[in-house]
Amino acid sequence: MNKFSLIISFISVFSIESFAQNKPIIANNGFTLTSPNLQENGTIQMKHVFDGFGCTGNNISPELNWVNPPEGTKSFALTVYDPDAPTGSGWWHWTVFNIPANIRSLRAGEKFTPIKTKGGVVSFGAVGEGRTDFGKPGYGGPCPPEGDKPHRYIFTIYALKEPKLLLNRDSSGAMVGYTLNANQLGKASITALFGRAAKQETKPKK
Repeated sequence: MNKFSLIISFISVFSIESFAQNKPIIANNGFTLTSPNLQENGTIQMKHVFDGFGCTGNNISPELNWVNPPEGTKSFALTVYDPDAPTGSGWWHWTVFNIPANIRSLRAGEKFTPIKTKGGVVSFGAVGEGRTDFGKPGYGGPCPPEGDKPHRYIFTIYALKEPKLLLNRDSSGAMVGYTLNANQLGKASITALFGRAAKQETKPKK
């Protein structure tokens, strides 16, 4: 086998493997997610922590910004996922889909109302939120069990090849995740941490 045939064979195998694993062949080309409220492997602030289940945060979603999506992107989607939750399947904290391709940021506490800019009004259109593991759509902040080591919270923005996905407010995190992986052109993530100290037992006075 000459060098040319060997190269062609390698490319063919790589392409088939990528297709079978549902991985995009194109490079992300600098597709990046950033936030003024989150640092990679940094601690999540209390204002973004859940309010309930023993947690006392403000449950405000962080500001998120992204740049350089892959060519051909027709919409975006966002997930927030805790792989360390003691459920056997992690915990979905937020799923958002059908974000228009012209959007490049979500405001802190985003409610998907129109954004007024110098150029006019930017609409979120048919954007939707799926059902989280809190049992309803919308952002639900971190609230790991007391005493666990800090959990990882993975914020991921997906660039998608379809302008609208057939998902709705009852779509589970697993269904959203499956659909996003089947339609992604690329993705970018930030992983931040949050943990709660174990309760100190109060010894009775003698």
